Amino acid sequence: MAKGHVLVLPMPCQGHVVPLMELSHRLVDHGFEVTFVNTDVDHALVLAAMAPDAGAALRGIHLASIPDGLAGDEDRKDLNKLIDAYSRHMPGYLETLVVDMEAAGRPRVNWLVGDVNMGWSFEVAKRLGIRVASFWPASAACLAIMLKIPQLIQDGVLNDKGWPEREETLQLAPGMPPLHTSLMSWNNAGAPEGQHIIFQLVCRNNKLNDLAEMVVCNSFQEAEAGAFKLFPNILPIGPLFADREFQKPVGNFLPEDARCLKWLDARPDGSVVYVAFGSMAIFDPRQFQELAEGLELTGRPFLWVVRPDFTPGLSKAWLAEFSQRVAGTGMIVSWCSQQQVLAHRAVACFVSHCGWNSTMEAARNGVPVLCWPYFCEQFLDRSYVTDVWRTGLAVSPGEDGIVSKEEVRSKVEGVIGDAGIRKRASWLKDTASRCIGEGGSSQRNFKKFIDLLSQ
Repeated sequence: MAKGHVLVLPMPCQGHVVPLMELSHRLVDHGFEVTFVNTDVDHALVLAAMAPDAGAALRGIHLASIPDGLAGDEDRKDLNKLIDAYSRHMPGYLETLVVDMEAAGRPRVNWLVGDVNMGWSFEVAKRLGIRVASFWPASAACLAIMLKIPQLIQDGVLNDKGWPEREETLQLAPGMPPLHTSLMSWNNAGAPEGQHIIFQLVCRNNKLNDLAEMVVCNSFQEAEAGAFKLFPNILPIGPLFADREFQKPVGNFLPEDARCLKWLDARPDGSVVYVAFGSMAIFDPRQFQELAEGLELTGRPFLWVVRPDFTPGLSKAWLAEFSQRVAGTGMIVSWCSQQQVLAHRAVACFVSHCGWNSTMEAARNGVPVLCWPYFCEQFLDRSYVTDVWRTGLAVSPGEDGIVSKEEVRSKVEGVIGDAGIRKRASWLKDTASRCIGEGGSSQRNFKKFIDLLSQ
């Protein structure tokens, strides 16, 4: 008999689905039944990307879906558009889903574990008599800055629309990552004319998060000690990861190319540059070519994840010619199991957009990072890597906004050649391992979470 039926709801983006799927597997391990709710579009991607035999590995996770309110062909990488649509349309669909599940004889939903970014769902749950716990998928520092918005407005750092009043570097508390006021996540999430949609969502979710009986996040105590001191009610239960031996699906939107693991097996220890920019970043053709030629200039083996939609307008002929030229040293794939790649002995460094999942996976595996943030809270994550943990460096674009091939080459060498960076990355790995181990702080917090959901 299951301990209870938990509804899990991520924001409809790859970087939110994965940690909540990882968490769902843990809930199943502890005897809960889970219904995981994606949007129809993401649900179809997840099913199409899953290995044919992966259904069994889902075990007690039921995949369900509801519409996001956008037409089939609309751009879901436009966060302003996506958030505006789902905030208006999904509450009704979620309510119907819960009612229909009960009518079909499924066990009553006891808890919603919802992404803080989907705060509207907490109201739906309360209306239906379902208890709420919330999950924050980014850094605790990012949530801390959002929760401090009223104070930042009061102090004159921000205006009431969320734009900076002063150009300065902000540090909320000692040990927290410094962030320039021009790099606030809600002001760097898309077209400026849609900024109000994101800022209003953040402010609304700050209030709605009060409906949650517990807030957990994918982080660990020592990684963000300053943030957890400021907000002790945010409980770190990470770094989360799925048990790869059993090939548990984590909700990838693209099929993983498993060839890269065999390719890595044939490379010497600590020799490979791994390059991946997550699910949302877009490069223009000129920047793509500079990065490609920069990787070639390092003379090191590299594994590069290039999504099919990564660089619209890139010359196919140029890419084919480049791929042929580097065939002996470089491998380009469209998606991979990043957890397995970063855990591989052959990987020397990670050129990353610094999404929080990537940042945590690098930390958990002791891999030094070359930071190349794209948008949202990734600038804050870069600050953790370069200023707080000092486990990597960041690229600097030229005056034209382009990161040159020479810059790529010199920074990759800088990261790989720095013994101090390697040593600190290794310390972070050991610390993460202690936190999730028996009696560690993340493990103790996770037990509190399980105890709450068992009530």
